Amino acid sequence: MQAQRHILVVDDHLDICEPLAAYLRRQDMQVSMAFNAAQARRQLAQQAFDLVVLDVMMPGEDGLSLCRHIGQAYGTPVILLTAMSSLASKVSGLDNGADDYVVKPFDPQELLARIKTVLRRLSRALPAAVMPDTASQAIHRYVFDEWTLDVERRELLDRDGVAVTLSSVEYRLLRVLVEHPNTVLSRDKLMDLTAGADAQVFDRSIDSQVSRLRKKLEPDPRRPSLLKTVWGNGYLLAAQVSSEAAAS
Repeated sequence: MQAQRHILVVDDHLDICEPLAAYLRRQDMQVSMAFNAAQARRQLAQQAFDLVVLDVMMPGEDGLSLCRHIGQAYGTPVILLTAMSSLASKVSGLDNGADDYVVKPFDPQELLARIKTVLRRLSRALPAAVMPDTASQAIHRYVFDEWTLDVERRELLDRDGVAVTLSSVEYRLLRVLVEHPNTVLSRDKLMDLTAGADAQVFDRSIDSQVSRLRKKLEPDPRRPSLLKTVWGNGYLLAAQVSSEAAAS
């Protein structure tokens, strides 16, 4: 029997936060609530959550800032709630590390479906699918070619240990690639694994994200030897990848 998923709902509006928490509990989920970013930070530091439902517009620290913190400190998936429905707002939310984006007012059933989709997708993308010898342990870093991807710090390090800056989307894209080395991943698959259920937002930019990664990884981005294009099929990370588990 699968353990209850633990969801943190963060919203300063009690008339949204409390009914949503009650609804999710009726769907057999464990739910905690926070009414501002400070409360959320304290709860995140004290216990692990499977997913955070996070309002963007809050007094004090806003949801985008908290979303970045969650991604950098914990790697917990985040679904943003916001009244802003423009494409630019969606891209901004996803670029700050969100896994999905739901516009207010929303139907709780739709949000529940998005939660299940994000959790299911992340379960499919577990590092254990690539390296079963570390399946029971959290991965601390991946080493490939002359690079190290530090998962805890969300940093890419070169052979001298110098950090190379990655955007949230670049990090998520590279994380997927190192978890599936020497495997052709289609654009649709990459969008699914990196952009969430609202993947169409990245339909025109997945190629540009790959291009940006090449400029950081390849000696000659015009003739890539590491992040290769498989014409008509997608992209492939041509490298042997080793992983290190976090110390217990």
